[in-house]
Amino acid sequence: MKYLKQLAIVFLFCLAGESISFFLPFTFPSTIISLLLMLVCLLCNVIKEDTIKDVSDFLLMNMAFFFIPAGVEIIEHFALIRSILIPFILIAIVSTIAVMLVSAGAVALALKAERRFRK
Repeated sequence: MKYLKQLAIVFLFCLAGESISFFLPFTFPSTIISLLLMLVCLLCNVIKEDTIKDVSDFLLMNMAFFFIPAGVEIIEHFALIRSILIPFILIAIVSTIAVMLVSAGAVALALKAERRFRK
């Protein structure tokens, strides 16, 4: 029952993100809105970390499973992708490196801010 409650909370945030995204006058990913809503609620102690910890841990441990549909789509459309394979691979490599660099920079900034905050 505990897991169903935690999953329901996560899905409620997803539903709220979808609803907000639907009513916005511009396109914005509902997943980002959902995560921001959850972050605000966690920071403001509206919900406690323990409230969603088990389901969050499960989803993080099985994250690779959620990439299977994207991989299948790539395989299904490989004939189309073959004509642009080299640019496709280059874009994938460059964007992966960019994401790693930005993530490392964000972690470095967060660590600096944490050190300043603790002083």
